Formats: sequence, C-alpha cells, structure tokens
Amino acid sequence: MSNAQVCTVPESNETFVPIPGMEEASLKIYNSQVLLPFSLENGNMHAFLGPFIGQNKKKFGNTLLPEDSSTLPFIHSPEIDLSLLRDTTKIFRAFPPVKNRHLEWLLRVENEMSSSWVETGIFEFIQLAKFDLHLFDPEMLLSAIFFWNRETRAFEFPCGFVCPTLLDIAAITGLTPLGDRFHPDVFEEEISVKELSITWDKKTYLAFINAHVGQPGTPVSTSEHIAFLMYWLSACIFCTPSLQVPKYYFTLAQALHLKKKVCLSKLLLASLYTCLDEASESLFRETGPRNLSGPLWLLQLWLNAIFEKKLSLTSTFTPTCELEGAHLTTLTPQKRLVDNFATYIDAILSFTEFSEDLAPFIRPTLTGPSWLRQNNQVWNITPASIEMWARFLSWDVIMSGMRQKEVRIYPYQPQMFARQFGLCQMKPLPFRRKESIDSDICVDTGNYEEVLEFILRLEKELRFTPCRFSPSFLVSKCYLRWWCTYHMDKLLDFEAFLKKLNNSPLSSQGPKQSSTFKN
Repeated sequence: MSNAQVCTVPESNETFVPIPGMEEASLKIYNSQVLLPFSLENGNMHAFLGPFIGQNKKKFGNTLLPEDSSTLPFIHSPEIDLSLLRDTTKIFRAFPPVKNRHLEWLLRVENEMSSSWVETGIFEFIQLAKFDLHLFDPEMLLSAIFFWNRETRAFEFPCGFVCPTLLDIAAITGLTPLGDRFHPDVFEEEISVKELSITWDKKTYLAFINAHVGQPGTPVSTSEHIAFLMYWLSACIFCTPSLQVPKYYFTLAQALHLKKKVCLSKLLLASLYTCLDEASESLFRETGPRNLSGPLWLLQLWLNAIFEKKLSLTSTFTPTCELEGAHLTTLTPQKRLVDNFATYIDAILSFTEFSEDLAPFIRPTLTGPSWLRQNNQVWNITPASIEMWARFLSWDVIMSGMRQKEVRIYPYQPQMFARQFGLCQMKPLPFRRKESIDSDICVDTGNYEEVLEFILRLEKELRFTPCRFSPSFLVSKCYLRWWCTYHMDKLLDFEAFLKKLNNSPLSSQGPKQSSTFKN
C-alpha cells in the first residue's frame, strides 16, 4: 500500500484541531470555511481543503465510495481483451479536425473580433484551435479511461482519486471559473435565427466552412461570427459525434457573440465527465468502444501534463502562444503501438504516492494569462483573485448538454482532489446525498433554476478566507484509513494486469501478431 506522508491531525471522531487550542466556537467556523489552516508539531503551517464536516454523521451515508460494482473502473475487470481496441480511427473519430481546415477562417474572424473575444473571456481559449488538437495517443487515452470511476467521476490511481479540476482547465485553456452557468433556455433568443444566413444542411465541417466564410476584404458579419462560433464549439471544443455543426449550438454561440459572461470552464468539465462516463461504460461492451465523442482532447492535454516528467515527453517545437495548452499539444506521442499500453498502465500504477506530477499547474513557472500566471498558488494570491480561487475550491453543480434531453448534472467536488491544489487531503464527504444529484436528471419543464436551487441548498454558505501556509501533499490518518479500506482488496500491480490480458501481444497466451494500431 502507499507510503504516503500522513499528518498527525486526529481522526474525525476525536477533537479536530487545525490550530492548537481552537475552541468549539472556532470549530463551527471551520464547518463553512474552504481553507482550514493547521500547524504541525515542528511549527510548519499547512492547510486542508474544507469545509470540515463531522465524518461520522449518519446523514452522509454515501462516503463517495462506489456502492455498485458495475461502476468500478475497467482495470478491475477479470479479463481485458485489447484486440477490441485496435481500430482507434473509429473509436476517436470525433477528435477536432486538422487545423489547416479552419485556420484561415479563424484568422479572418479574429482580425475583427479579437477585442470582443477578450471582453467575453474566450480569446486565449480560441487560440488553442490554432494548434494540433487533432493529434491524440489512443493507448494513453484508453489506458487512463481504464481507471475512470463512473460513480465518483474520478480516476482511481493507487495514491487516491485524481481528475482535471477547474484550475487545470484554466491553465490549459485560459478559461476562468467565473461567469453564468449555461443550460438550455438560460438565454433568450435575442437574434432571430431566421434573420441570419446560416445554412444548416451541410453534412461536413469543411462544407460548413466553405458555406459561411466571408470573402477576403469584406467585414465579418453577425451571421458569419455566430456561424464561426458554432463551428468552433461543435468541431473543436465539444466534438459532436455527427461530425457536422448542429443547430442546437446556436444559443451558446449567440450568447458568446453578445458577450454574455458564460462559464465555459464548468460546461467543459461537465462535458468531459459525460464523455468519460460513456467511454468507460463502452469498454465493458462485447464489441468494445466505438465512436467516442466529447472533449477528449482536454483529457489528452491533461495526461500530457501529468506524464511529461514521468515519461520524459518532449517536443522540438515551441509554440508562440503563452498558454499551457499550446505547449501540451506538442507533447502528444505519435507512435501508435499496442505495446504502449504497458508503458502507460505501468506509469499509472507507479503513482503509489501523490507527487508534484499530479499537480502540474501550481508551479511558479506556469505560462498563461497574467490573471492566472501570477495567482496560480492558493497560498500566494492577490486580493483580486480571491473570487476566482473561491470558485476553484468550492463545491458546486456543473451541467453539460446543449439540448434538454441531453442535460446531465454533476457535483463539482474539489475536496476529493485537495492535493492537486497543494492542499492537504482530508477524508472527502459529499455535500449532498447521492440520490439528490442524479447525473441523468431530465427537467421535463425546463425549470433548471428550481432544480439547481434544490441541489445547491447547503446548510451553510461556504466562505473562502485566504491565509499564508506552505504547500503540501500530506493526508490525514482518517483519509489514509478510508482509502486503504476501499482500495486494499483492489490492489493491482503490473504483473497482475498482464495476467488479465487475452488476445494481445502483451499477454503470454496472446497470438503472435502485429502490435501496430490502425490509423
């Protein structure tokens, strides 16, 4: 089991003392505080990611641990047939298109709309579409998906749960965690679709571009800008399975054109949850996964970030864009060999302790927009970034889906990933009972605000009070005991993984066949 460092904070059924001598009145304060400072016997100050909630209260029957074995990660399957994962062209056909197809249009629209994009908060994000988002490593993606837990929405690494957070998305894309939550019907149609010359019958992205790109030297019209945003959202960001621009992206594109403050980062994270759930579930089908869609390019860039040092990922190309995501696009390995599964599975299983590799964006050398680059460490932030960090670290509800029938609701639970922010890890607890947040909820009447009000009705308002402390990846004894209880009977080493394989060059019984994937 992991030899993770353990701080000497008592367990939750004892007296919790973040600061020595804290009285009962102070303890009540910590029930609503996001940052919980504490000191060790040597005088070093650290902080937990709160709030602190009594760990033994009966109303929290769900301890975030899966109760249904069918949601356990695929890596725990009795047998794993890698031959089902050979045709990666079909599996990942919905990745963003080659940049050359849209770069000319992007540059034309950017020439006139860049100031509008800056005001809306999407300028850096759109810059990513200038780089190779279409490149992916199928073995790396599938290996990670093997560890995805569909109940907790997290990857189960030996050291604990890890997952992209809103901080990771900010570093990769330049999107802030601020803005209004997007869901169907949240914005009224201020611009009539009938007034725009947008053609909906184009069956390919290239045909859509050709139909809507303006002539050189002519101004970018409202119609062209909204069409471009629809193309960018469907092809480069959310990667629709139909490989064409659907009409239902009009509402969001219109909102961005009108410079509405939409929180795209939460929409993007929820969409990643949805596609990872679908990808993980598809692994269990007899025919294996096919036609995976959604922002899996974000997963690729996040994996590049956490594997960069461990696997010595390098690139000879230095992008001119000062954004972590631009750099990460250059690190995607290009050799598609089934043997690479061994490398990636072994790398994931080697995370027996939480290391700085799993928190790649809290380093002082971070590149990106100044509002994040100068404030990417919670222990050293300016007053202007307090609201931003409150959103990074506070529990919330995030939603995916452009149409009512596709809406999925998820809890954003940063308390599960405290160490990714340089904070110490307590045993995480849900802020709402499992049955009150159903990811498959469908609001028949479209009254999303009423549903959100019900879910977000917390007993206490969460408060974020900045404080000075030293970053640390410590865990409490309570957390370590909790994780060991869950993980002990699921311990897996690389040799045990190989024994699960069949019909694979990696398995001792597998056929002698070419290990190269189809491209």
